[in-house]
Amino acid sequence: MAKEKSNFEEVESILQDIGTKIEHLIEKGAEATGEAKVEIENKINALRENKTTLEEEFKKAKEKVEQAYQEKREEIEPNLQESKKHFLNALEQIKLAIKALFEKK
Repeated sequence: MAKEKSNFEEVESILQDIGTKIEHLIEKGAEATGEAKVEIENKINALRENKTTLEEEFKKAKEKVEQAYQEKREEIEPNLQESKKHFLNALEQIKLAIKALFEKK
């Protein structure tokens, strides 16, 4: 999940970068005049809509991944706890075996 989080953080960073670039275009568009200004404003509006759509899709995908992760984690957790018990028991047996070996000498 750590890798997925880093990927999510990367996408969030890209979306923020897109927002910054849109704002930069708005500043440049304010300097334009006439037909170019109208065209730039139309492009900026389209970019904003696309950015909003991307953000919504990203949010939905992130929620799906997090939900799937939680479901799998809840499904696997009992097995992990059982494995932990067996592992600790095995360590205890090894400890007793080593202790018995040293006591014989």
